[in-house]
Amino acid sequence: MTAELRKHPFLLLPQEVAETLGTDLDKGLSPQQVPEYQEKYGPNELDIGGGISWHAILIRQISNAMILVLFFAMGLSFGVADYVEGGVLAAVIALNVSIGFYQEYGAEKKMDALRALSSPSANVLRDGQTIVIPNVEVVPGDIVNLKMGDTVPADIRLFEAMNLNCDEMSLTGEAIAVEKTSSNELHVTDDESKAKKLVTDEGEIGIADRINMVYATTVVRKGRGRGIVVATGMQTEVGKIAASSSKKHRKAGRSMNWKKYGKAQPIKGAARRAYDFFGKFLGLTEGTPLQIKLAKLAYLLFLCALVLAVVVFASTKFLLPIPSEVIIYAISTGIAIIPESLVAVLTISMVVATTTMRKHNVVVRDLSALEALGGVTNICSDKTGTLTQGAMIVKKAWLPSSKIYTVRNSTKSNNPTLGTVTCASPGDVSDESPRDYDQERTTAGIKFDVPDDKPAPKEQASEPVATVTPELRMFLLSAALCNLATVRYDEAEEQWKTTGEPTEIALQVFTHRFKTGKKHLEGLGWKQVAEFPFDSTIKRMSVIYNAPENNEAGLGPENSVVFTKGAVERVLDLCSHVGVGDVQQPMSEELRGTIMDQMTTFAAMGQRVLAVAYRPYEGLYTAAAGPSAEVDDEGGYVEDVARTSVERNLVLLGLAGIYDPPRIETADSILECSQAGIKVHMLTGDHPETAKAIAKEVGIIPRDRSLVTTQDWMVKKATDFDRLSDAEIDALPDLPLVIARCAPETKTRMIEALRRRNAFMAMTGDGVNDAPSLSRADVGIAMGTGSDVAKSAAKIVLTDDKFNSIVAAIREGRRMFDNIQKFVLHLLSSNVGEVILLIAGLAFRDASQYPVFPISPLEILWINMVTSSFPAFGLGREKASREVMRKPPHDKKRGVFTNQILVDMCVYGTLMGICTLMTFIIVIYGRYGGNLGEDCNRKYSESCEPVFRARAAVFAELTWLILISAWEFKSIRRSMFRLNPDNNSKFQLFQELWGNKFLFFAVVIGALSVFPTVYIPYLNKDVFKHTAISWEWGVVVGMTVAFVSGIELWKWIKTHFNILDDHKVAHEGWSQGQATGLPKKWSFSKTMSVSSIRSWRTGPKSNAGVGNGTIGNNNMV
Repeated sequence: MTAELRKHPFLLLPQEVAETLGTDLDKGLSPQQVPEYQEKYGPNELDIGGGISWHAILIRQISNAMILVLFFAMGLSFGVADYVEGGVLAAVIALNVSIGFYQEYGAEKKMDALRALSSPSANVLRDGQTIVIPNVEVVPGDIVNLKMGDTVPADIRLFEAMNLNCDEMSLTGEAIAVEKTSSNELHVTDDESKAKKLVTDEGEIGIADRINMVYATTVVRKGRGRGIVVATGMQTEVGKIAASSSKKHRKAGRSMNWKKYGKAQPIKGAARRAYDFFGKFLGLTEGTPLQIKLAKLAYLLFLCALVLAVVVFASTKFLLPIPSEVIIYAISTGIAIIPESLVAVLTISMVVATTTMRKHNVVVRDLSALEALGGVTNICSDKTGTLTQGAMIVKKAWLPSSKIYTVRNSTKSNNPTLGTVTCASPGDVSDESPRDYDQERTTAGIKFDVPDDKPAPKEQASEPVATVTPELRMFLLSAALCNLATVRYDEAEEQWKTTGEPTEIALQVFTHRFKTGKKHLEGLGWKQVAEFPFDSTIKRMSVIYNAPENNEAGLGPENSVVFTKGAVERVLDLCSHVGVGDVQQPMSEELRGTIMDQMTTFAAMGQRVLAVAYRPYEGLYTAAAGPSAEVDDEGGYVEDVARTSVERNLVLLGLAGIYDPPRIETADSILECSQAGIKVHMLTGDHPETAKAIAKEVGIIPRDRSLVTTQDWMVKKATDFDRLSDAEIDALPDLPLVIARCAPETKTRMIEALRRRNAFMAMTGDGVNDAPSLSRADVGIAMGTGSDVAKSAAKIVLTDDKFNSIVAAIREGRRMFDNIQKFVLHLLSSNVGEVILLIAGLAFRDASQYPVFPISPLEILWINMVTSSFPAFGLGREKASREVMRKPPHDKKRGVFTNQILVDMCVYGTLMGICTLMTFIIVIYGRYGGNLGEDCNRKYSESCEPVFRARAAVFAELTWLILISAWEFKSIRRSMFRLNPDNNSKFQLFQELWGNKFLFFAVVIGALSVFPTVYIPYLNKDVFKHTAISWEWGVVVGMTVAFVSGIELWKWIKTHFNILDDHKVAHEGWSQGQATGLPKKWSFSKTMSVSSIRSWRTGPKSNAGVGNGTIGNNNMV
């Protein structure tokens, strides 16, 4: 909704807008105002229809191939006057559609809720604190912070704009980003006098020219800003457009306009529209790849059902009119081959998987990602905040006077009062002793100054506490002002609070140690006049300030001052001098080499190194009129002209070494990936030495160079990688494991290189420029703290940004894939068994020479809908197997239907068919001399007693076989009696079966349900067409034992002869995450859990240093 203002917000001063809305520009809305405004203005969302259409879900359920077969069977049953069977089929259809509708509707609701978690978010100021909330919770009066890459959450009146440019093409059609201002003094050209006049009325200027406003759904392309929300939801400009236009757009080629596209177009358009309609109706063109594949399977089985019906009719030589008994038998075979509950089980499995992933801080935006995760062979990950903690601290600082400042004993990265800063010359710095990585990874050992390796007290005492010198003061001044982060002490909570990027927070905290923070300096009169934001292509940021009079730095107010920070190489290229005061000297090749050597020293300690520089501007800086950037032929931006003129002849002030400790769990996760046949690549913007140091520590590359013949291919600079042609990249023995100084374009080239090697990759990213690589990757993974553009391009969003969450998602994806294989095998093998039984049953003829049902149609329905469904649901809930992360990724082309699944389906189905067929034969021919009675398919008579008893035995046995096979399929290769080789309990079987309680009770209750269906009068003879049995139970039990023995024998054959097995992950020489120098008892050839690995990592000191890992040089990419 929109707020009630006397004029349009763009005509008012920000203070007037704030007063009208009852908000505070410095604190935002109060906690009491937020719920009141939410009630008053409603949610910030566009009401444009769409959403979840219940009737579309209902139609999809009814048009399911399984249901169509049941409709066909029901119609035939009523057609032959078998009203009991027809009525039961109608009830089954209603039940199946209702359950399926309820499940799918609930699943769609859950998926919408999960997608909402990854939808664009807003950075707002409420009660003096900056928080991130979903866009839907934004209300008029909220103070919103905007930065590059953000999607604007609502219509906002700006009161602060620093080099802010917004892409409004989707709203106004303007191809070039619009530069914004906070002023309300907008001018328009008078039509008569052609003179500029001040805008005083809303009608004098269009929305595209209201440059002190930003609009909902537009994207910030450059700079930053702050503003007040003035309109939300349907009252925004884009909401008004949405309300006035609900026209649907057809796909290309669907037009019926023959005048425009030719006389044949109506036919082509109609055909394509029909294809779209029926494809969507039948589920063949919409849905995830697995859903489409299973839909195709359903219709293939439907065709098979028709073929089987023809086979049944052929057994009577197509006698006309076709007897009703034959029609019913054909119905039975058609029902038998269709796994009615398959789609419902798949839907539930996906819902369970997405819910489980949410608990692991993984939000799935696209269900296809669930299937793709199980096939991931390579992970390309960022370093900062993903592999590392993202809690950075300035550990070292080097000044041109050859002074090195070191932060010691700091245990909290955002607290400038903890720890001390010492100063020493390079020759005075003590040599670093070997690091105790195991101790560092313990909770007690986690410190942000670990690169100093816990120096002895006497070494600390040898370095004096740092004092502020003129040279250090200039370094701190530039680091504080060329910075967007904030650091403040919260009196109420009695702790330090920070906002901003981790790197900038680290620099800002360092300046606060000397009482020279940005807020303090601006309070002294430093005034910002321009900003050139950080750009990933040039890797630097600059700001321009006007200096106050009599400032401590001694800079005159007659000149503006340029402050710059960024990647060392990029900043050095712009520097003409080094140092200030007496130590200043011109830049030379020798001096440049010294600086680069110092950078390498810091980087080798795992520190991210930034250069800090400045220069006095010639006079006071004023922004040039009009756009400050050139535009290329395709409408894209090239480097700012104004920026080029500002960032030149800089004076280098020093280097800052920023340390970001690896996450404790990262090395274990990389080890798990290696054992799963997944290679991990680090793509980072850091210096190669920094990247190499962290990569060694987390186990991406080996610390011991003797483990591999060469490491040259493992670590590459992006410039070296980008310089290679595609052919040269393909000729590399392996793709680099670490790419430093990585640009967004490098990520895209890496994706293409992996794809040419038939790899299936996951790519992480968080910036605007990462969007192309995220959308092109097989699985794009955006960081929860990243830009809205990146999250929109990704299929998965990590809410905690941690690498181990990616591994958890892959583990869950593999678990879901394995479980789908299990319940598909369970459902289809039982269908194969039923079809074999019924087709073989054509040989059994009664006195009228009509085929006799070995099992009745309603018995088949009962087994398929009740007996099979719930165990299949239970298999979908199975926990991840011990081997789920010990085998290579699945073949994405074969998907669920691997050779093992297809062969097992035939073997178990045949075994099931033979056992049930033998039961029928033993009862009929062994006890009753082959008496098949007459008309036993329709009603009970004395002559049908043998058939009804045999049918009851077959029904009971088939029910038990299907139920017990669900337990057997808990593992496709391991014996049911030895599911866990490490469990030596006498009650191991019960413990393992009890582990999945849903499956346990589904099997037990299903097995007990046989007795009432066999013994309850009327229900047995008139509905199920069988009768009570006695001695036949012995045959049922005997054949059940034979079936279980047959499954166990087949599993033993597969395991003993190693046939139909997933190939094990191959390791040659060394592997990522594999520890070096381990005793044999720690060999990773045995199956280990992640928890046992963690226990080992904090084990004896003799194994210190083992935590670095290595990566498998296997046959994977």
